[in-house]
Amino acid sequence: MQYRVLGNSGIESSVIGFGAWAIGGWMWGGADEDAAVAAVQASLDAGVNLIDTAPIYGYGRSEEIVGRAIAGRRDKVVLATKCGLTWEGDEGEFHFSADDKGLRRDGGPIRVFKNLRPHAIRRDVENSLRRLKTDHIDLLQTHWQDSTTPISATMECLLELKREGKIRAIGVSNCTVSHLEQYGPIDCDQEKFSLIDRAIEQNGVLEYCCRHNIAMLAYSPLANGLLTGSLSPDRQFGQGDLRRGHPRFTPEGIRKMNAALASLQPLAEAYHATVSQLVIAWTAARNGITVVLCGARNAAQSLSNAAAAEIRLRPDELALIEQAVV
Repeated sequence: MQYRVLGNSGIESSVIGFGAWAIGGWMWGGADEDAAVAAVQASLDAGVNLIDTAPIYGYGRSEEIVGRAIAGRRDKVVLATKCGLTWEGDEGEFHFSADDKGLRRDGGPIRVFKNLRPHAIRRDVENSLRRLKTDHIDLLQTHWQDSTTPISATMECLLELKREGKIRAIGVSNCTVSHLEQYGPIDCDQEKFSLIDRAIEQNGVLEYCCRHNIAMLAYSPLANGLLTGSLSPDRQFGQGDLRRGHPRFTPEGIRKMNAALASLQPLAEAYHATVSQLVIAWTAARNGITVVLCGARNAAQSLSNAAAAEIRLRPDELALIEQAVV
């Protein structure tokens, strides 16, 4: 496993992080809790130390599963969670409607708001500490930015929490350069990034983070499973699954991506690896990317993700992988 420092925090993180979105079940068609615990523990056994979760993932369920999985091993974990998405009350900026399975484009019984007011952040932190069964959070990130709350007020609260010892490092997520400029001295930014989702390379966010020594955590590096090359075109996505009805995940879309990724099979075999591992290794090698957050539903997937850290791709191989999906 490779390790990299998160910005100016002094915290060393594995280059592969465990993304705990899917184990909450919500937006992913459900989850098996025992398998999820095993997935987290297998990651730790393989040298992964950063676990990234959030209150909204399963309305607290992901955090509870992570808390159960790291019991007795808290000192070995860089524990990252988030704040600012609330499903209780209507304070802040409306984000989306949902139910207990996932998003509801037709409206749903649960209304989720972006809320980064100081009292809301503190409520989120206390709830997260309880669910995670810990007395501090290593990295607290603002999940989505709230246009109804001044960033200065949000940042002041985060700095207070750091002084109090409840958090060790400050991060943001789903930001623009303007947001980053207003936040000031932060340690991390978490953004969507993959072979086919590269907006941060064009909109200035990645460049800004590189210039200011802000670590970049890449989420959805396998594009919700599409870049594994192993999804069946006949796969039926269950109610609430975020891939259900998405144009990328039509039978034709999956078939087309599988065909493109199949061209990488010879390279994968040369490294005794899978196509998924090549894609993860490409992401980890990209300039400015500090940590690649990989989801897993079971121990086997966790071990496969972690092994990608051992792959060192040559420049021509990096270019070959990139060209495969252009």
